[in-house]
Amino acid sequence: MLIDSHCHIHDKQFFDLSKTDEVLTHMHENGVEKCIVIGTDPLDSAAACDFASKHEEVWWTFGYHPNDFDGDKAKLEADLSAAKPILADKKLVAVGEVGLDYHFDGYNKDFQRYLLENMLQIAQDHNLPVSFHVRDAYDDFWPIFNNFHLPTSVLHSYSDSKKNMNAGLEKGLYFGVNGLATFADIVHPPLERIIFETDAPFLTPKPFRGTINMPGYVRNIAEWAADHYQQDFATISKITSENVEKIFKI
Repeated sequence: MLIDSHCHIHDKQFFDLSKTDEVLTHMHENGVEKCIVIGTDPLDSAAACDFASKHEEVWWTFGYHPNDFDGDKAKLEADLSAAKPILADKKLVAVGEVGLDYHFDGYNKDFQRYLLENMLQIAQDHNLPVSFHVRDAYDDFWPIFNNFHLPTSVLHSYSDSKKNMNAGLEKGLYFGVNGLATFADIVHPPLERIIFETDAPFLTPKPFRGTINMPGYVRNIAEWAADHYQQDFATISKITSENVEKIFKI
């Protein structure tokens, strides 16, 4: 069994929701039995919740991407208050994706830090793991992370330094491995601490670069990992799927 621990197939901006059955059929045909759809703001998280409610093999997360917050604290407070009912949903498995992203021009550190602290408070209050999006911002991320007591969580799409990887290992974090690993020169965490994800529709793995990513392509990531870690496919599938089930309780 394989699991896609991070995808956006509920997002109508990228996927034709009238064809969801085709996406899920393709997923199952490739041995991927479960997936988690990721919220990127309160409205998108509500859509993720609704999507998961309609599909037995799908779970969801409540998140607010750092690049999507404009600094309106009053609106954030109202949005988080309005979201309280869905935070009790039985298929909610994590807070995410949340974090810090200093990669593109125009970011505001204060806004992002404020948002992250609010989201981690939700995770701590509800005893939920977190799917972290951190890019070019680990110096600011670690002090905030250290202020909270969270269940075992994940650094989504990890592609940073070996130093920060080792820091994450020491803090008990797991690492999301996706199609990026199949075509980019990045550090690779130890097998026992990875989970598979697609980030669909983004980061399509080889040999499907240039097309829309889908959860079924976890199989290609697993095939790459079997070669890289010099393990048989069944072992790779078992380790990574058990890691997802342990973290997200699915």
